[in-house]
Amino acid sequence: MSVKEATMTAPAPRRTAPEPPRPAKRNRSWDEVPRWQIYLPLSVYLVFTLIPFYWILLFSLRPAGSTSLVPWPITFDHFEKVWTERSFGTYFHNSVLVGVVTLLMTTLVALAGGYALARFDFKIKRAFMLALLCSQFVPGALLLVPLFEIFAELQMINSLGSVILAETVFQLPLSIILISNFIKNVPYSLEEAAWVDGCNRMTAFRIVVLPLLRPGLIAVGSFAFVHSWNHFLFALMFLNNQEKQTIPVGLNTLMGADSVDLGALAAGGIIAAVPVVLVFAFIQKWLITGFSAGAVKG
Repeated sequence: MSVKEATMTAPAPRRTAPEPPRPAKRNRSWDEVPRWQIYLPLSVYLVFTLIPFYWILLFSLRPAGSTSLVPWPITFDHFEKVWTERSFGTYFHNSVLVGVVTLLMTTLVALAGGYALARFDFKIKRAFMLALLCSQFVPGALLLVPLFEIFAELQMINSLGSVILAETVFQLPLSIILISNFIKNVPYSLEEAAWVDGCNRMTAFRIVVLPLLRPGLIAVGSFAFVHSWNHFLFALMFLNNQEKQTIPVGLNTLMGADSVDLGALAAGGIIAAVPVVLVFAFIQKWLITGFSAGAVKG
């Protein structure tokens, strides 16, 4: 038998099925992490966060001279004292006025400036944006002397208008940048479609763009309100009359040189914190959306 015949008559080699590929080692997903590894650090963080708030609540509700760790019997004498005897009702009214007017002025000016930066191109646009960013590195203390001189010339010292203007100027750079980035996320084609339908630029902005900016406006407005509500420096320097002072300055008056009324100070802190907590509780949904959308370039 020849080699060729032997090769033709030899049985074909048996083919074996290939081994299935081994699955790659999968990384542990978030859902597979034990729950205690998530809840334990969060619980520790929550405890350290809530302890100061409980301590303030404890001093504000327990009677003077008590050393109990539980506010019992509960008394509201400290709140009555700071609201009536320490004029916190007046301070609260002044702070609300400063915060609301600062919110409105900052939002309106930032809306106009942000639209101009988002929709128009001009030669000094990059330089203007750089100036806005650099202004955020200037501490407020450096602005006290020039602002005081300006307000003294305008006869605005000891007026709430001086604090409102100072807070508005201090909040505008960041607010303009946020609103500008938020407007860039609104498609320009929406405005063009409104122009085709016969709207002018102002009408198209009011009907089409402005409703889509609600999260961004809420974010900017809430940030301006909270900052002006808590800011101490401008109110301390520009307001000398007790009837014009705001809550941060009023809290400072509760700390004497020799002694501190802890109960009254804690009650004043609760009064100062409640409006801010309520504001964030109602707007947290729009606040997160607004900051996340305004923080990225469209």
